[in-house]
Amino acid sequence: MKRLSFFLAVLIMIFPMVVNAEEIIQKGDVFTLEQCVEIALKRQPSILAAQANVDVYYARKGQAEAGYFPTVSASAGYRRYQPAMNTAGSDGVSGSSRRNSFWQYSTDVTLTQTIFDFRKTGGQVNIQRLNIDSAKADLRNIEEQVILNVKQAYYNVLRARRNLEVTVETVKQFQQHLERAKAFYEVGTRPKFDVTKAEVDLGNAQLNLISARNSLKITALILNNELGVPEAPEYQIEDNLSFVKYSIGLQKAIDRAYENRPELKSIVFKKKASEESVSLAKKGYFPVLTGNAGYSWSGHQFHDGDGWSTGLTLSIPIFSGFSTKAQVAEARANLLVLTANEEALRQGVLLEVQQSFLNLTEAEERIAVAGLTVKQAQENFDIANGRYAAGVGNPIEVTDADVALSNAKTAFNQALYDYKVACASLEKAMGVR
Repeated sequence: MKRLSFFLAVLIMIFPMVVNAEEIIQKGDVFTLEQCVEIALKRQPSILAAQANVDVYYARKGQAEAGYFPTVSASAGYRRYQPAMNTAGSDGVSGSSRRNSFWQYSTDVTLTQTIFDFRKTGGQVNIQRLNIDSAKADLRNIEEQVILNVKQAYYNVLRARRNLEVTVETVKQFQQHLERAKAFYEVGTRPKFDVTKAEVDLGNAQLNLISARNSLKITALILNNELGVPEAPEYQIEDNLSFVKYSIGLQKAIDRAYENRPELKSIVFKKKASEESVSLAKKGYFPVLTGNAGYSWSGHQFHDGDGWSTGLTLSIPIFSGFSTKAQVAEARANLLVLTANEEALRQGVLLEVQQSFLNLTEAEERIAVAGLTVKQAQENFDIANGRYAAGVGNPIEVTDADVALSNAKTAFNQALYDYKVACASLEKAMGVR
């Protein structure tokens, strides 16, 4: 039972993904954006994989550090011998009658220690340290991308929810218009066309309502997937789609990006590791000095005899088929590749910041225009609805005004969504949370 409990505990530590989604999200819970981000940082498989990749490089660093320590090995064995002899000896006696088989026992213990290798071991350790730093930067980059994905999915749910509210309101307005048209028709003040037109408009609005509901469900599924809890029960999120101005200059955003972007930090560490690899490859031309000591027992029986040995070994590479030269050339080529990739990455970062900044500016301008359009569309709808109620308007005016109002509100929601996503994208581009 104790072994089973220990095994389960280890599984939970190694595989946190197996935790049921309902233990993280309860049905009916209400989450903020920050809480959703926190869940994703703990549950997203891509983050868990990147964390494991960091552990891989820690293990490789431990392997490289093993060169600082001595190695101890032991061996033991036995063999049975039967010497080969001539068929007849010098005394005329048959050789087969004089052969005697025997057992041969052997036991050896050997210790080997590298004394000086021109810092080859130190170079390998430094390379793995830099790889660890690079892997950590890659982990942060993946975290930043996960955060951006969560924000986009979160705001998308809010947009879909607001659009659904607009569609529900539109259905109610067309329902009221149908009831009014029927009332006018029954008293003979309006033709049958008004009723038929209102019925068609209501049917179209109901179709839009079905699509809006489905769209909300799909955006919720996408959010669950970004959180790493695809089987999550139904829950709610707080609405923070309202406009809050994000103030920053373009040059300041670019400077922050060059300073904070984890991809840039990662490739800098990789370049340093590559430079260390060039130096390490050159050390293949140099000798290695090792010390060794051993103790052995051997004989026809255990403890027949023992002995020991100790000494130094200087290994000097004289000719290796030009492999060292090729290794140096490979290391230098890898360094050139990383240098070019760093410049390409810096250019990509600059472009990303500029695009995000322009998108942010455009979305801010569209919010102001879209807000004014909603106000004007509402006034136009009130006028058209009032004219029809007074018996001087026509159903086409009401339909056009209602559709225009619905489109204006949807466009306003889209502008708010685009602004929030542009803010999140700019923060991702700058490498800040």
